[in-house]
Amino acid sequence: MDKKGFLKGILYGLAPHTFCIAFIIFTILGVTTATALLKPLLLNRYFFYILIGLSIVFATISAIIYLKKQGILSFSGIKRKWKYLSILYGTTVGINLLLFMIIFPIAANLNSGVSLTAAISAAFGRGEELTLSESGSLVTLQVNIPCPGHAPLIIGELKTISGVEAVKFKFPNSFDVGYNPEKTSKEQILSLDVFKTYKATITNEQQGQQGNNVVEQTVNNTGVSQPLTGGCAVGCGGPGGGCGCGCRK
Repeated sequence: MDKKGFLKGILYGLAPHTFCIAFIIFTILGVTTATALLKPLLLNRYFFYILIGLSIVFATISAIIYLKKQGILSFSGIKRKWKYLSILYGTTVGINLLLFMIIFPIAANLNSGVSLTAAISAAFGRGEELTLSESGSLVTLQVNIPCPGHAPLIIGELKTISGVEAVKFKFPNSFDVGYNPEKTSKEQILSLDVFKTYKATITNEQQGQQGNNVVEQTVNNTGVSQPLTGGCAVGCGGPGGGCGCGCRK
């Protein structure tokens, strides 16, 4: 393997994402001023595609300079150095995929204050579900983000709402949001400015234990709530119901 081409590929894959990596680090550390300055970049839907393009451009410029120094800047020179070029471009593309598919999803959950192991499990839909308090509620949002690199932005915005207790990102674009309904509501959560750029849809909804009854709901794609468990007593009424809770035999 050509180590020089490999190392350059890593450099050109990482360099365009410097601002994104900085945003994630500052978000985890709670440096709000820095994240506020970088936030407009992530609000651009095409930002990450531009960065991928830049990494390929950097790799191409490097390849041209390399071939020119060797005195073989020609089609035959490309054929002679195909191994070097394939390592250079392959590593560049590989680093981009590693960032988008693994690093950014994990980093997004680290921002939620969980351990590294929990962040890895949560990012890929494994691990424990969010635990709700007795009065807590949960909504699962499907957010129209172009790639997982925007997940830290969404989590950061959700955590600005007083009453949001926990957020978990699941690859590729789902967010579990645990909140206290006495302090906020799903309507307030959906009214965040970031969802004007990246539309959010509720795909699941749960309410925690309230009094002696546990009430859970799911929301199907048509937006119709369907109770999973209710407070209707066993042995309700005679034929056709009659206890006033909507039971039917």
